[in-house]
Amino acid sequence: MGTPAKSAQLQIRVTDEQKTAIQEAATRAGMDMSAYVLSRVLTAASVRFKECVLACSHETSSRFALAELNSLLSELTPGEMGNAVAAAPSVALPPLLANYIAAMVETGCARCSIPVPAWTRSIAPLESPAFGSSLQSLRLHLLTHSPPPFRFRNIFIDSGLGHRV
Repeated sequence: MGTPAKSAQLQIRVTDEQKTAIQEAATRAGMDMSAYVLSRVLTAASVRFKECVLACSHETSSRFALAELNSLLSELTPGEMGNAVAAAPSVALPPLLANYIAAMVETGCARCSIPVPAWTRSIAPLESPAFGSSLQSLRLHLLTHSPPPFRFRNIFIDSGLGHRV
């Protein structure tokens, strides 16, 4: 499977000094200017985040895809995290899944001490609580031990980002 054909163009205004700096950086990286700029904007972390969110949207594999997203968000540096989650997911998600992903992103941003992306605020919290277990005896524990971003979104689980149950 080859690289998709490029069918659009993007023009940006830069100073002569900025253009020279970009050309030199591209040359040092062994790339042409377009490839270099794209590699800086479309980072591997942002591409991987989009892939994980897309995988989450498939009902049959959402549990495993959420675990994969958890792993990704847990290992990102602050700079990678900011780049990875800057853009809102481009796939339509059911409310529970959208809130779960938003809570994971918010938890990851807090871990990295970076601002939460604006798109997470556009996802309304669930109207009814969602519990990570159907066992009634665990509800009080889940209510009191859920990480704050999950509680805010009316999701009650036993662990947050970086943990596995």
